[in-house]
Amino acid sequence: MAQLPISRETRPLGQSGLHVFPIAWGMWRFAGTDLATATAKVEAALEVGVTLFDTADVYGLDNDCPFGAAEALLGEVLAANRGLRARMVLATKGGIDPGIPYDSSPAYLRGAVEASLTRLKVDHIDLYQIHRPDLLAHPADTAGILLALQAEGKIGHIGVSNHTVAQTMALQAHLPQPIATHQPEISAIATAPIFDGLLDHCMAQNIGVLAWSPLGGGRLGNSAGDAQFAALRAKLDELARREGVSRPAMALAFLLAHPAGIVPIIGTQTISRMSTLLEESFRVSLSRQDWYDILQASTGERLP
Repeated sequence: MAQLPISRETRPLGQSGLHVFPIAWGMWRFAGTDLATATAKVEAALEVGVTLFDTADVYGLDNDCPFGAAEALLGEVLAANRGLRARMVLATKGGIDPGIPYDSSPAYLRGAVEASLTRLKVDHIDLYQIHRPDLLAHPADTAGILLALQAEGKIGHIGVSNHTVAQTMALQAHLPQPIATHQPEISAIATAPIFDGLLDHCMAQNIGVLAWSPLGGGRLGNSAGDAQFAALRAKLDELARREGVSRPAMALAFLLAHPAGIVPIIGTQTISRMSTLLEESFRVSLSRQDWYDILQASTGERLP
């Protein structure tokens, strides 16, 4: 039976011209004040091949830290180790204004980008993503400020996160270049983008897909969890035993095998776990039946 391709070869970020390692590192849990520890984590990610580092201005609040804390810590690492910046594709997000909750107006986004640059201690962000859609912002206005910031050299490519297909198309209508990436929640638990047209749209328009929470927010790694996903965990365990890998590695392989060229963003802060996850994920061999078995175990329904 033919096996689905899972390769360590770099994957394109849409039509941006950027190519990245197939698994990215997310900085949602990147916290603390210990520069040596933070630097060791960044260097370890680079050592195992990771090239895309994904953060956001709001990261920090969920770790009982101030708004911008994750960006600021990464900025300290980059300032102290000047050679690291050139080895990574630096991505961040903006547009969440806690308590509002969203703002993609020109004035807010300009301030957000400039604040991110200051915290990160860089003069250019490779990929800037609108974190969540602002229902009160006209896409023409959002596109206009992003293009202005791009022209000023402050941001490189434009992406979106948590947008519907229609919201993505509305922004694209006012941009002269293709949106580079879309960052949805997608995992063996969160399969909506497989069915709601999002992945199809990204493949049709050649938009790179960055998957946040690819391990279901940790639920796929736990020995217990939501009863509704017991069948999914059992199927992942069955295939993981066959392949000699962990359940999380099998869950990552499920995403890596999709033809949309999904780049899962893992958030582990444990260096040894990061290395093991990457090594195991690319060892997996999945057939079409394996892949569909995982999907059907997740949804609890047989496909027609």
